Amino acid sequence: MSLLVVGSVALDSVETPFGLKEDILGGSATYFSTSASFFAPVKVVAVVGEDFPQAHLDFLRGRGVDIEGVTREKGRTFRWKGRYGWQLNEAETLDTQLNVFQTFSPKLPESYRDSQFVFLGNIHPELQAQVVDQVKGPKLVAADTMNFWINGSRPALLKTLQRVNLLFVNDAEARQLSGEHNIVRAARAILGMGPQRVVIKRGEYGALLFEQDHVFACPALPLADVFDPTGAGDTFAGGFMGTLAQHNGKLDSQVLRRAMVMGSVMASFTVEKFSLERLREVDRKLIHGRFADFKRLTHFEDLGPLDG
Repeated sequence: MSLLVVGSVALDSVETPFGLKEDILGGSATYFSTSASFFAPVKVVAVVGEDFPQAHLDFLRGRGVDIEGVTREKGRTFRWKGRYGWQLNEAETLDTQLNVFQTFSPKLPESYRDSQFVFLGNIHPELQAQVVDQVKGPKLVAADTMNFWINGSRPALLKTLQRVNLLFVNDAEARQLSGEHNIVRAARAILGMGPQRVVIKRGEYGALLFEQDHVFACPALPLADVFDPTGAGDTFAGGFMGTLAQHNGKLDSQVLRRAMVMGSVMASFTVEKFSLERLREVDRKLIHGRFADFKRLTHFEDLGPLDG
């Protein structure tokens, strides 16, 4: 089934204890669409500037991503510069240049409007709502947000959440949005805001899926090489949403659990190199192998009858 993502396509400069990379491919829509493209056809709506390398667009097109909705505007591309410490759990933003992204107003090509699965990347909640207005009867609308919108545009965000089926947030954002410190209480509060499901990403501790009467915990795979966590959350969402689209919209427990694990699988690849370098090397065989690693990591036998 068709999968639409609206978000940023950017040029990042990232510094970690393992090196510095400047003007590398980044952006929420980029990570999401690359990850999801292993599972389902993806359509992207975004904006880039005159300086954006054509080779990056060719890469997305080569992955089978439909980039008709990516417009090139006069000016410079959205740029983000960040630095990570040794723990690699949170980036220090050094510079943000919105450039052409500052006036981004998503307009969906007619061929995109019947998309069955929609992912609203980390953009202003009013723009997210504009996207929903343009889609005809989607099966599932998912969204991401961040502390900037939670603090500065809360009324608009709460209004948009009433039109969202699934929300992706990290644990700090969940606490901030809900006002609850306990993550279970936070998830329940967010479910009361409109979404039927919420996925709480916890970095190296994995992710949690909450529904009204169901919780599923997926660990993160222990990795020996972690170089750059940029884009891991969007890669996770791409693997998750791509899996749902691959299964023709089934939202039963089995498919949702598989989507959680597949999101974690794809994110585990992203962090092993800078930018999308590792995802460029991945194929279906590697994905299936790492999925099996997750299964071994979490498998255990039933306890069996208790003595006495």
